[in-house]
Amino acid sequence: MANGRSTSGGSERRRNDTVTRADPTWGKELTIIRYFHENEAIAGKVHDSIPDVLTTVAQRYMGDHPKHSFLFRAYHRGGFRRLADYRYDLNLDRKWSDARAGQYVYVWGKLWSQQDTTLNTGLNCYSPVTVYVNGEEIFKSELLQELYPERKTQFPIHVKYGWNDVLLCFVKTEVGFGGIYGTASFKNFPLHFLTPGIDRQGQEGWLYSEPMDEPLTSLPHDGMTEAETGLTWFPQREWTEQELNSGNFGRIFGTAEPAVAYAWTKLDVTVPGNAPVILQGKHTGGLTLFVNDQEVYSGKTSGEFRIELPRKYGAVHLVAKGECLVGEDSWGFTIGGSISEAASSKGWRLTSPHPVAGCTDVWLYTGSFPPGSAPTAGEIVVTDKVFDNGGTGVYWQVDLPETSVRPYLENTHYGKWNYPLGVTLLGLLQTGQELNRDDYVQYVREHIELSTSFDRYGLWDRDHYGAAGINNQLSAIDSLDDCGSFGSTLLATMASGEIRGGLDTAHRIARYITDEQERLEDGAFYRARGSGEMRHETMWCDDLYMSTPFLMRYGQLTGETSYWDDAINQFLLFRKYLYIPQQQIMSHVYDFVRGRATGIPWGRGNGWVLFSLTELLTILPNDHEKRPELLQFYRDLCQGFLALQGKNGLWHQVLNRPDSYEETSCTSMFIYAYARGIREGWLEEFEPYLEAVRKGWEGITRIAIDYQGNVYGVCRGSGYSFTALYYRDDLGWNLNDTHGIGIVLLAGIEAHKMNQQLSQVGLPTSLTAGQR
Repeated sequence: MANGRSTSGGSERRRNDTVTRADPTWGKELTIIRYFHENEAIAGKVHDSIPDVLTTVAQRYMGDHPKHSFLFRAYHRGGFRRLADYRYDLNLDRKWSDARAGQYVYVWGKLWSQQDTTLNTGLNCYSPVTVYVNGEEIFKSELLQELYPERKTQFPIHVKYGWNDVLLCFVKTEVGFGGIYGTASFKNFPLHFLTPGIDRQGQEGWLYSEPMDEPLTSLPHDGMTEAETGLTWFPQREWTEQELNSGNFGRIFGTAEPAVAYAWTKLDVTVPGNAPVILQGKHTGGLTLFVNDQEVYSGKTSGEFRIELPRKYGAVHLVAKGECLVGEDSWGFTIGGSISEAASSKGWRLTSPHPVAGCTDVWLYTGSFPPGSAPTAGEIVVTDKVFDNGGTGVYWQVDLPETSVRPYLENTHYGKWNYPLGVTLLGLLQTGQELNRDDYVQYVREHIELSTSFDRYGLWDRDHYGAAGINNQLSAIDSLDDCGSFGSTLLATMASGEIRGGLDTAHRIARYITDEQERLEDGAFYRARGSGEMRHETMWCDDLYMSTPFLMRYGQLTGETSYWDDAINQFLLFRKYLYIPQQQIMSHVYDFVRGRATGIPWGRGNGWVLFSLTELLTILPNDHEKRPELLQFYRDLCQGFLALQGKNGLWHQVLNRPDSYEETSCTSMFIYAYARGIREGWLEEFEPYLEAVRKGWEGITRIAIDYQGNVYGVCRGSGYSFTALYYRDDLGWNLNDTHGIGIVLLAGIEAHKMNQQLSQVGLPTSLTAGQR
């Protein structure tokens, strides 16, 4: 489903960001942007209280992104499979192999959008296609697109608030039929297309028509039934009469061999009292019923049953275990209440253990299992587990033809796994720990656990359906961006308590970084491939953050110092390729195709370097042989950045271009690193850095954070360029972008700790020694 948000995680709401230059001459100190009226700055509301600033920012973020879990949807396996890039393989030759050249087939889906916006989509053509959005033609393929199906064409679609019809009309040719279509960039927010019309409301996937000789004169639209369109739509929606007669287990799992399967619902007593709850029904094949894992009925052969249960207000698990018997052509059960009770007064109901959009049945089904090797009734009442059936594993299904249950992440932030959210959650975690706000810590833990507890399921879902409906980056790790940042926050959170699935996820990340991530011959991380051609054969200074904090924490967790060695070597190797010694700052990218660094010191890229080096030094033992060299590199960078701090206390988007806008995320990282260095005694002359921290934090609270906790001036996600103008003019800022919220919180925590330490004990002895 479309979310209508910026792909970098920032909100669509902005205020005036007009650039005003007192003097356009490059190199002069200029005030460039007033993000909001100075009277709305948080500095004027909370004065010098850093905790109040942090609380306001944290609570604004959590209020905007409450704890919403995954949405479970019905998915028809007879529809179109997704590819690894999350686009749908609309291969109509597989559906209609006997279609004639020149015939038409329509493929129909819909998207939800939270606002009027533009979404980028990608198409490969197996045959000619016309694309309609909300009844209007927006794209028609051309000859070269049809002749070269390996070429992906990207084009935008304009969607309105609410539901949007997307209809593709394909024409059969002698060499192909259909195409590949969907999201243009799955790493951000993959588009989940839903079945349109009202018959299968809430299911994920597309409908497709029968081949026809003439195109439609009137296009279908959402809100119509399938019958009202005048077409027959596939995949199959209803059971045949023969399938209905084979029992619920039989039509879902078949009746060919002895097997075991489960059905799960909840018995919800809505009216308390003394009268028992009476369940009665019949079954073909064996049946055992369990209430909260306690057996209440067992029938080894087909029969009828009547059970009296104590009436206890509330909901309990009701599980049916069915056994397919040899020679039976029906396998299943029906269950209801006592016929002596009026439906309106029985005071209980069966309700789905987890709502599934696109299915009204109250039962979920899983199986089948070989006799003697099925899980227990108590083990199956979960939704984050794939069950072992002696083969590839099974999950939940519903009583519809070929229809699985699948979880989908449709939140823009909560429960999502990506690198900006990794640092956002780290900021919330440390804010909660420092300010004794257990609700912040719990929010972080539950967000992370929603991803890690479903990690194994996500991998299974990807393997079975082509692309996982959840954990789109975690389930398809192919870059440091996908794993290192969030993985580091996972480990930081696990330090204060177990995270369900967290350790397995951490091990998988470590294996990827160590064994699979592309490296140069000298061992340095680089990007041999990427999401776009310009990212091939490059080294980005950002990747020090995407790797080294995780490696340091993982080495700390496991006791294996080889991970520390890797992190240390990355800093020394990245310094070789990207360091600009004359200015003591870092180039953003090294382009190996061109054989040189870009020479542009992008603010946040440099911030990641110093932030990550600070994290490394915090964990690395004082007596490590490489510590002096790394500490000197930290000091050199600190000195270089100090010289470039702007007059308002903030650093600029391009560090050595004061005519670029004042950027919040890099400013926060420099504050963080300086404050930590002062506390730890890493800076030999700390007074200039103390002034920089104070001036920087004051600048952020006056210029970049308003009284409601909104964070301004955070550069969106970047590409790279050999010209500073790209960073200055094309790479704009977002409001409440997750690239910056967490690091603002971390900067505030470090500044607060620094203030407390200096006020309580004065200068620690290490400040004078400067050798820690």
